[in-house]
Amino acid sequence: MKRYTVTLSLLFIIGIVYWSFYDIMPHTYTKENAPENTFSAERALILVRAMSRQPHYVGSPAHKEVREYLLSELKKLGLEPEVQEGYTAGNWGNLSKARNILARIKGSGDGNALMLLSHYDSSPHSSFGASDAASGVATILEGIRAFLPENKTPENDIIILFSDAEELGLNGARLFVNQHPWAKDVKLVLNFEARGSGGPGFMLVETNGGNSGLIREFTRAQPRYPVSNSFMYSVYKMLPNDTDLTVFREDGNIDGFNFAFIDDHYDYHTALDTEQRLDRNTLEHQGSYLMPLLHYFSNADITNLKSDEDYVFFDGPFTSFISYPFSWIWPMMGIAAALFILLIFYGIRKKSIVPKEVFIGIIPFVVSLLLCGLIGYYSWPVLKKAYPDYADILHGFTYNGYYYIAAFTALSIAICFFLYHKFHHIRPVNLLIFPVFLWIVICGLLGVYLKGASFFIIPVYAALLSLLILIRQERPNLLLQAILTVPAIWIFAPFIQMFPIGLGLKMMIASTLFTVLLFGLLLPVFGFYRQQHKLALFAGVLTVALLIAAHIQSGFTENSPKPDSLLYVLNTDTGKASWATYDQVPDEWTSAYIGQDPQKPEDLSATTIASKYNTGFSYTAGATVKHIPPPRVDIVHDTLRGTERELEVCITPQRNVTRLEVFSDTENIISCKVNGVALSQEYLRNPKRKDRLFSHYITDNAYTEILLRIPADENPELTLFEASNDLLENPLFTVPPRPKDRIPMPFVLNDAIVVKKTVTFGEGENVRR
Repeated sequence: MKRYTVTLSLLFIIGIVYWSFYDIMPHTYTKENAPENTFSAERALILVRAMSRQPHYVGSPAHKEVREYLLSELKKLGLEPEVQEGYTAGNWGNLSKARNILARIKGSGDGNALMLLSHYDSSPHSSFGASDAASGVATILEGIRAFLPENKTPENDIIILFSDAEELGLNGARLFVNQHPWAKDVKLVLNFEARGSGGPGFMLVETNGGNSGLIREFTRAQPRYPVSNSFMYSVYKMLPNDTDLTVFREDGNIDGFNFAFIDDHYDYHTALDTEQRLDRNTLEHQGSYLMPLLHYFSNADITNLKSDEDYVFFDGPFTSFISYPFSWIWPMMGIAAALFILLIFYGIRKKSIVPKEVFIGIIPFVVSLLLCGLIGYYSWPVLKKAYPDYADILHGFTYNGYYYIAAFTALSIAICFFLYHKFHHIRPVNLLIFPVFLWIVICGLLGVYLKGASFFIIPVYAALLSLLILIRQERPNLLLQAILTVPAIWIFAPFIQMFPIGLGLKMMIASTLFTVLLFGLLLPVFGFYRQQHKLALFAGVLTVALLIAAHIQSGFTENSPKPDSLLYVLNTDTGKASWATYDQVPDEWTSAYIGQDPQKPEDLSATTIASKYNTGFSYTAGATVKHIPPPRVDIVHDTLRGTERELEVCITPQRNVTRLEVFSDTENIISCKVNGVALSQEYLRNPKRKDRLFSHYITDNAYTEILLRIPADENPELTLFEASNDLLENPLFTVPPRPKDRIPMPFVLNDAIVVKKTVTFGEGENVRR
């Protein structure tokens, strides 16, 4: 076999891998001087910059400023915006006053509406919210600005909703869906979100029924860079992560599309979520979704999108979007299985397939799967042991995470090449049998348990064609065989990167296993390489180089700062105070308060203050007691009504605060209302809430009124944690600013002064019978 054919086939495969990542999003962005009716990422960026000058979480001064700015921008477009205001608590027990921003463009039809949705609040308390989700708000504003100059009245109304308090529990969306009269008109929602600051925008469907109507119409709208597949859709439905669109689906039975980007996950919800770090091409990609969909769905029949049928779908090369009904899954499986069996008999008859070689050929593939699976599974625990500071990156994706993904992928390739070199005497036709068999088994299991992934059968068909060629030709054309690997590379290569980025490096096992499984489908090419040991060595050297690069970048700098945390907790019940941190590895700034030899918390429960990822205090140390006024607690009434006891309590801040956590030792709660909003029975009955009653994210230093109904024989105790995020500014303290290579830890209460107070209700004279 000519050496140049081997080289060309390898270069071709490398090129396809590159193309599978490159071709899914724009690589230039439209400048500010673009035509008036064109979406411009640079113009949208001006809006992002204006919204993300400061953290603008619910209750912060900048939150009101951003709201006023958005109202003025909508007015500049000739629209008449309005604000919807009200308390909601969502399904997470997080109460807040949401202030939604709304505007409506009247269509020529009967009032059915297409909704454009994003949220304008940032995550508490340090995130600037440029990507999450000023980018979504800016995409909509710039899209509407480009849409209006065409002076065409759409068939459908267009409702713009910039929801509030999304970060606190989808509260603004819940307020709109359940209380606004326009909600009944909405037939389809386009929601723009972010979980990082770059990369392609992924489309995810939200529907209570089948997705076929939505996918069919999405395909007809012809967005330029569609990035989506039904595997991601199926996985997304299994995850606890929700967006505003989830509320529209669950509470309003309204379907829609999410468009969200997830690359550079380390910026998510942090002080790094700034306009400077937002990828301009990503913003352009969001616009490339909005404009064709806005033009199409503003005039399409959006009342007929419901369906009982589901589609398998995925994005193909050359911006194609491929879909087919779930009803095709088993016929396609059956045909693939039948072709495989026929090819086995045909190959045996042709004496190309030798059963003994087939069984021997199983060894390198199975061993590769086991080794690479174990390496992927233990990679994150080992990395955290080698670099303990990684434990304080709560979402689990480090600044050098891309190097780790590349390193462990290269290591998996090295292992595969090394093991297959040991079996180079086995002909490729016999090496390919077991990987194809395993893929058919996997596709069969997916057809039962994860139907959305059933398009994985497409590369299997290409592999079956390669198998036929290998049976008929002892020395096939390697370039032709390389071309037949395109479906496998295009479909599977992005998953190798996507899972650890989106779900953290703990999902590295998905990358290593996908690498081996993909390698198995490339054996019609790689199986003919006689220099596999050299390729293994090259991949091994590359692994070492990537790990060295990751090590060099494992430290923390101003561009990649370490998250840390510090709180002052005053316990008014005991008259004692403590410094507390969530840091697993306290740094110098934190250690100045909790000491060089910090202690595990004793009097502070690890689950006292609610946080994402169930993160609790790691260390505490004694602190000087400061005079910080606790909240005033007024018992409005405490009454027995038959077999029930009704308590009404009003909690009023005596200082500027942002959050109140309330815990109750009473398990049998009949009902609870907070500021007139009933906590859902689903939430109250959920054992995962433990003794947490609710969190109130406070705006304008408002009071908290609790109306609690419990069994008559209960003597409850309420524990209050009132917090303000002013530890670094409060004149009672002298906490210096963080070093430039540090940022506030996201997902937890941080830079806070917390006052704990317990309220006990016995059978005192205040109980009316």
